[in-house]
Amino acid sequence: MSVLTRVLRAVGGEEVLDRLSGLSGSDLTTLLLALARRRAGARSGADVVRQYRSDRFVAPAEVPFAVLRAAEDRLLAALPPSFSVLGLSPLAPLGTCSAVAEMDQNNVVSTVRGTEVAADPTNALALEAALRRQSGPEDVRLAAVQRVVRAQLFNGAGRFAHFTLFAAVSAGRDRGSLEFEREHFAEHVAYLRAACGDVEFRVTVLDPRFEVVRGTLPADPSRQTGYYKGLCFKVFRDGVEIGDGGFVDWTQRLTGNRKERLLISGVGVDRFATL
Repeated sequence: MSVLTRVLRAVGGEEVLDRLSGLSGSDLTTLLLALARRRAGARSGADVVRQYRSDRFVAPAEVPFAVLRAAEDRLLAALPPSFSVLGLSPLAPLGTCSAVAEMDQNNVVSTVRGTEVAADPTNALALEAALRRQSGPEDVRLAAVQRVVRAQLFNGAGRFAHFTLFAAVSAGRDRGSLEFEREHFAEHVAYLRAACGDVEFRVTVLDPRFEVVRGTLPADPSRQTGYYKGLCFKVFRDGVEIGDGGFVDWTQRLTGNRKERLLISGVGVDRFATL
């Protein structure tokens, strides 16, 4: 018996889930807020301390703050002036990851107010880029540093329930002959080299036309990827993966315009800082 089946039997069966899913967003929020208030009201200080001691989502970062801050400063200092740095909200609209980047919603911490805790700044930057692209013809370059939470259980060193990500996105319109892709890919590669030092790029070409975008960077044909289109890459330093990126169709889907192009890249600040 699955956990969900057991829980549904305890509260009245599958019909309860059907009725709850049929509520409007505001009515469901009202119900969940009342439930959260009742559960919180029944807790003692000792209960809170007990959870704080054992819950992986609420413990402080393992990497010392000064080390993290130094890595953040290094990444931001190397950013080209053409990028606008945003202070992102710690919350995003519900479905920002699952609807845009096809991430399983169970891997995101959903809230009772129709939002979700930030899981990846590139998704929020894609939303902002889509809005800005609708108000002008110019290419949009955005970046952010954000502490994020992932709900899936990670194993191994350097894997945390919450961690800091640096993210950069470049959005614009298709110019033909992969001109947008070649320009912005070269810009992201040059930036990551300047910011992260002696790094290795491994590029996976998903569309043969993008061989001209890859240039002389080493190929990685073994990589399996879900949402990248055309080309994607990973960044390694001292043999450790610290970054990731590639082209996605997110702004196409957000704007309904198939001519839109988007390149994303990110660096795991905690992992980069420990190196």
